[in-house]
Amino acid sequence: MKQKLIALGVAAALALAACGGDGDGDTAGTTTTVVEPVETTTPTTGAPETTAVTTGTTAATDPVVEPVETTPTTAGDADGVLNVPDEFATIQEAVDAAEPGQLVLIAPGTYHEAVDVLTDGIVIRGLDRDGVVLDGEFTLDNAIRVLGANDVAVENLTTMNYTNNGVYWVASTGYRASYITTYRTGDYGVYAFDSTNGLIENSHTVGSRDAGVYIGQCYPCDAVIRNVISSNNGLGYSGTNSGGNLLIVESVFHNNRAGIVPNSGSYELCYPERDTTVVGNLVYDNNQPDTPAIDVALLAQGNGILIAGGVRNVVERNRVDNHNRTGIGMVPFLEEFPNDVVPPADQWDMPCSEQKDLPVEVPDGAILWDSMENRVIGNIVSDSREADIAIASADPLTSAFGSCVLDNEAATYAPAALAELAPCDGEPTSTDWTTGDLGVVRWLGEQAGLPPEVDWREAPLPDLGAHENMPDAATAAPEPATNMPPPIDLDAITVPDLP
Repeated sequence: MKQKLIALGVAAALALAACGGDGDGDTAGTTTTVVEPVETTTPTTGAPETTAVTTGTTAATDPVVEPVETTPTTAGDADGVLNVPDEFATIQEAVDAAEPGQLVLIAPGTYHEAVDVLTDGIVIRGLDRDGVVLDGEFTLDNAIRVLGANDVAVENLTTMNYTNNGVYWVASTGYRASYITTYRTGDYGVYAFDSTNGLIENSHTVGSRDAGVYIGQCYPCDAVIRNVISSNNGLGYSGTNSGGNLLIVESVFHNNRAGIVPNSGSYELCYPERDTTVVGNLVYDNNQPDTPAIDVALLAQGNGILIAGGVRNVVERNRVDNHNRTGIGMVPFLEEFPNDVVPPADQWDMPCSEQKDLPVEVPDGAILWDSMENRVIGNIVSDSREADIAIASADPLTSAFGSCVLDNEAATYAPAALAELAPCDGEPTSTDWTTGDLGVVRWLGEQAGLPPEVDWREAPLPDLGAHENMPDAATAAPEPATNMPPPIDLDAITVPDLP
């Protein structure tokens, strides 16, 4: 069937996502304008960061086009390529007509659409990454939303000005986002929720109120984030209750409120967050005071890599520089209105599919998710105002909750003797947990004095510049998101240099 009925599980996942996303509303997506393709030149390679600032509704790279009258085409496509707008007036019409394994190929132009995908195994691709722009005009909800369809890939295009998300998968097995740019979104840039077997790569996310990139509610997630630039968001990366073969590698997170922030919380399923591997990333200057930001981003601001109530994560060979609070922090996450108690450690290996069926026990009050059994190894951390590497809890520390540090280049720790208190190899050589304690509870009281949120529709954002195109976008055969994620040679990844 070309269009599948959305399963009840997808509807439930959407409801949970809406609760966790903290968005500004959910406007129904409708096609409003069909545009004629325009001539564009191939952008130069690379995704340079520039200093120009725009505050309007579109980026500098938005092509100028005029609406035209077209006749929708509803017949199938013999060559397996469904061209928009030459053969199909809108992206949605082409997506609805596509069969598994077929390619929806979009010509340069601006498209005011909110596209829903219900068909497995299709590929949606722009001919020019900077020239194919889906613009929600601050009224449409999601640029491309994949609702329970498996193995769907989205490639080589830009989304901007959507009230919720740029590209969004929910309840999908097999997904891929390649050469995607997202700009100015009310929730997330690239968002995978309750989805597994994914790859997010070669993408650039700017100006999201929650996170530029998000993977949540999955274990094992079996997903990779690589070669992504995420800036000027509330959070560069956020991952609630995700993990299990989840790799964040060789990416750049800068000028967000906070950089990489995995966290636990019972407001989504599959808790706690666990087993995320963060290797070879460049994380710097995440103190940006004028971004959009949800409450968690406001509380976390000024941190580079912040594990908030997560367990068994590996943070290794990253370069982390210039943060007002911590470079790498392992801190508790306070959940004021929990739906369940903190699960015992013997449930940490339980797949999400099984854990969802467990009975819940609603606590009488707030609960605290402590960060436990994390490993911080071989990172280079510098210029952190409170501590380059820190472990903290709400109560005075008497242990590191099984977390450890090893072979890091760092000037300051909290507690001050952390490297001796919690070595990954050998026995501790210090017992002093009090000197230099982070005192993390004070962050709650200090939040009111930190820079407040800027409206996501108006926040000053950097010029997007030109981006690397997907190779051979016009001729490459469609590759649905099967056999995801690809293998990653973690041992070959080295600490990146500062820019």
